[in-house]
Amino acid sequence: MTANGNYRAVLWDFGGVFTTSPFEAFNRYEAERGLPQDFIRGINATNPDRNAWAKMERSEVTVEEFGELFRAEAAAAGHPVDGGEVLPLLSGDLRPEMVAALRIVKQDHLTACLTNNMRTGQGPGMSRDADKAARIAEVMTLFDQVVESSQVGIRKPEPRFYQIACEMLGIEPAQAVFLDDLGVNLKPARGLGMVTIKVTSADQALAELEELLGLDLR
Repeated sequence: MTANGNYRAVLWDFGGVFTTSPFEAFNRYEAERGLPQDFIRGINATNPDRNAWAKMERSEVTVEEFGELFRAEAAAAGHPVDGGEVLPLLSGDLRPEMVAALRIVKQDHLTACLTNNMRTGQGPGMSRDADKAARIAEVMTLFDQVVESSQVGIRKPEPRFYQIACEMLGIEPAQAVFLDDLGVNLKPARGLGMVTIKVTSADQALAELEELLGLDLR
């Protein structure tokens, strides 16, 4: 199958796309501590532009400040949770099938990673495990460009974040496909003209991407 000439680039989220979703780790943490399911996700979705999570992803606060702010937000919601315990949950396990697909896609298309991350752990993947951090760092070298919220001071779903990626690749948004596991991050990308794929599983995402690009990715 040959590449579809309508798309010059594929843009990818990282956590929840190339790695297992942090939401799975959040749910395990909640179950272990008797917290309501999706409690952490609910805190992160409350006042999403100015809460502790957003400030940390834009590098506006330190790790220590984040921990205190997150605890206060969680306490206001009924269950004080130390933000410092939440941060290690962010780094999931790599999905090798997604990495293999990236290697195929990059042969014919420009690629970029658009990740909301924090200055915690090692590298863009925020892992505190040296071996995992090294594996993630290797994947990051496959992208033509990497845009990190903690570095540029802007985060998804701010439209400017996507525009920065397109400028770095020298493309128009309408020439790109964007994959993310969060609908809130896909909406502004569509508004700019990108075609989007909401990732619910590796198989589902790759099937949709194969259809768009006209490539066999598995």
